[in-house]
Amino acid sequence: GLNMNSTAVVIGAMLISPLMGPIMGVGLGMGINDIPLILKSIKNLSIAVLISIVTSALYFAISPLNDAQSELLSRKSPDLFDVLIAFFGGLAGIVAGSRQEKSNAIPGVAIATALMPPLCTAGFGLGTLQFDYFWGGFYLFFINGVFISLATWIIVRFLNYPHVEFLDPKRERRTRQLIFLFTLITITPSAFTALHVVRESIFKNKVSLFIDNEVRNGMLKRSVITRDIYYTRDSSHITLFLSGEAIPSATVKALDNRLREDKSYLLRNFTLEVHPEAGKQDTVNYQHDQGDERPVANGIFPEYADPQSGRTHAQG
Repeated sequence: GLNMNSTAVVIGAMLISPLMGPIMGVGLGMGINDIPLILKSIKNLSIAVLISIVTSALYFAISPLNDAQSELLSRKSPDLFDVLIAFFGGLAGIVAGSRQEKSNAIPGVAIATALMPPLCTAGFGLGTLQFDYFWGGFYLFFINGVFISLATWIIVRFLNYPHVEFLDPKRERRTRQLIFLFTLITITPSAFTALHVVRESIFKNKVSLFIDNEVRNGMLKRSVITRDIYYTRDSSHITLFLSGEAIPSATVKALDNRLREDKSYLLRNFTLEVHPEAGKQDTVNYQHDQGDERPVANGIFPEYADPQSGRTHAQG
């Protein structure tokens, strides 16, 4: 489905995914202090994850179609909505599973949280040696898995599921301590992950707002042919390809100042590049890193390291 960019096949893969049960099993085990259930769930999940990644990697390694289509690209970069979908999807799943009446919520949760496609995206990155897809897909799977388990744990605690009882009070106390430690180890990295995703989403939303307000409808009134927004906390990169002739460096500087100083944006630690329409020669690049301003124009471009591929090449 990912290879042929077929949404229907991708949805079918979500429904037959073997991953939801073990992930919810981890949350259930944490909620009722059942270490054997947690270990069994982790074992089954690890086997399913390994088979999924190896199978997809082998497939993409021999497939003649190696171009990343929209179904793959959409699972390369998680955002805030992925976190929310995973958490509330997990809530819906465990609530539906706790009821005696049969419900159609479980298939809906499987489709919404989309556990299998991110793993196959990771396999695509492994099979084609494009490791940004591998880490992006596995990152999305990690987010989904952790927040589904967290939601399951919360509902199990809220519904007062019967806990596993121990004859030895010391063993019971030690088990609860281990469960608490495991929960803490699981939740802590997910909190940092969610924080990074939120910051990235806010950054990209502000850049999109800037493009609508200042580029399309503001001082430039230019169409945006393509955009490339790469976010890290310390060094982000914004590249815009605009229609029409080259833009004066003073105009680009004014745009850059708007991004940094206007209260609607207030962005920091970024590099703004504005390229003219294909076939034009001049490009203006403004770098802002702790007050450093270096305009580059008039067809003379130094080499720079591309933040996504790591390759060094000339601008222009």
